[in-house]
Amino acid sequence: MEWLKRLSQAIDYIEINLEGDISYDEAAKIACCSTYYFQRMFTYVAGIPLSEYIRRRRMTKAAFDLQISDAKVIDIGSKYGYDVPSSFNRAFQKVHGVAPTQARVDGTSLNAYPPISFKITVTGGERMKYRLEKREAFRIVGVRTGLQEGMEENFKIVPGFWDSILKSSRFSQIGQLSNQEPQGILGVTVYQNSEEIYYYIGSATDQAVQDDMVEFEVPAATWVIFECDGHFQESIQTIYRRFLTEWLPFSGYEYAQLPDIEVYPFSDEKPDGGYSEVWIGVKKSDNT
Repeated sequence: MEWLKRLSQAIDYIEINLEGDISYDEAAKIACCSTYYFQRMFTYVAGIPLSEYIRRRRMTKAAFDLQISDAKVIDIGSKYGYDVPSSFNRAFQKVHGVAPTQARVDGTSLNAYPPISFKITVTGGERMKYRLEKREAFRIVGVRTGLQEGMEENFKIVPGFWDSILKSSRFSQIGQLSNQEPQGILGVTVYQNSEEIYYYIGSATDQAVQDDMVEFEVPAATWVIFECDGHFQESIQTIYRRFLTEWLPFSGYEYAQLPDIEVYPFSDEKPDGGYSEVWIGVKKSDNT
């Protein structure tokens, strides 16, 4: 449960600094991971990107300030990091659906978002089918696109990238390269540093790199492999959330911050659902 404890401490840091500067780097340091992985894990656990969570919390507090104080709207906006009135107005309307001035009108409906807290709760006992495997390093060949540290934009980039590859001859070319485990079409998220974050669509193979393709070596690791069956995008996101909140806290393992791998069946029919797998690198926890 150390992971959830560290994540809760990072949330505490964010709450304390809603009226000041919030450093994503500092929050990630508290959570003992890179800034990119912190934002990625937060998004899967909380269901919204970190930037959206912070915006909702600040606008919740701004709405309370508008209702209980006589402070100027511009001063309240500045208090929560919006020195430009138009930016504060857009952020407030995005959260509440009305302008800041309207919040002081009796009967106006507003939205309140309480702080997120992470607790272990009793659930329905839904199974998570998984296996642990140690694998030597393996090589993938395919195509890639750049990602950003912020998850909001990545949720647009990755589906768009898949759509472009599925509509091109590249999909079949990549699928035909597959001759090693894991078999199938792979979606691989790779964080090298803040300037080099990539999403690959490729195959595990020993074949040569084809024109306009790239290769990447996935490092040797212990992988926890989860089986999915359903709509691909929804199943993958559910697995990551359950891995972080249900499997990891009790497993005796820690997230190794290695490339995350999605394994899809290769078919010329290009289905958007069915059997798939998620491979997540883990390492034994120092606290076990």
